[in-house]
Amino acid sequence: MKLSLKLSFSLFFFVSALMASAQDSPQDYVNAHNAARSQVAVPNIAWDDTVAAFAQNYANQRKADCQLVHSGGGGKYGENLAWSSGDMSGTDAVKMWVDEKANYHYDSNTCDPGKVCGHYTQVVWKNSVRVGCAKVKCNNGGTFIGCNYDPPGNYVGQKPY
Repeated sequence: MKLSLKLSFSLFFFVSALMASAQDSPQDYVNAHNAARSQVAVPNIAWDDTVAAFAQNYANQRKADCQLVHSGGGGKYGENLAWSSGDMSGTDAVKMWVDEKANYHYDSNTCDPGKVCGHYTQVVWKNSVRVGCAKVKCNNGGTFIGCNYDPPGNYVGQKPY
């Protein structure tokens, strides 16, 4: 009985780990973005290895502290960041950003007072056609995820679509 329980417990964590990593592939990030973009009739975004390398380089820099500090995009990329004190999948990070849709009002191009919606508008920014994302396990046990967008979005006075 103890062996069976231990085996089941180990198998659960192995399968859980596989499921988490199975949601971190480039296609998983792209699919999560494109699901949100299709809801507002915005063309699909595509994975870009150059943008992903930028995201990975910056995520590696955040590994020591896991702080949500923007990179500045090297002057040419938009950026969304996510942090979790434990494990977080890439698709969970994109979902978190997309959930800000509830705070966004297209007609006035504004967020609810005191709420954030800029992560969502970057996900669905029509002119952003390339994305690259990266995930690192931080030294403190947390997870840092960043996605960069080319060209960047969220220009003041412009609507995302």
